Amino acid sequence: MTSPTLNQIERACADLARNGHPITIAKVAEHAGISRSTIYRNPELRALIEHHRQVAPDGSMTTITDELATLRQAVQTLADTVRHHDAQLRQLGRG
Repeated sequence: MTSPTLNQIERACADLARNGHPITIAKVAEHAGISRSTIYRNPELRALIEHHRQVAPDGSMTTITDELATLRQAVQTLADTVRHHDAQLRQLGRG
């Protein structure tokens, strides 16, 4: 995912939280000017939004298990990316 898209999502989440609005995929997509389908298809963006949902207004995490769930999703996303790249490298080696 491109850094500008991540930045747009991050900024939208921060703006919504600062203004007391719920952080939902629909609201974030609307505020960031990105389609909901783009967010739903990207686990990294969904994990970022989920992380912002779990942050209390004072900036603290509501529970450590919420943070662990976010980190697990990030690790899974990275693992999926590595597997995909490994498969591509194997195909290039055969060709």
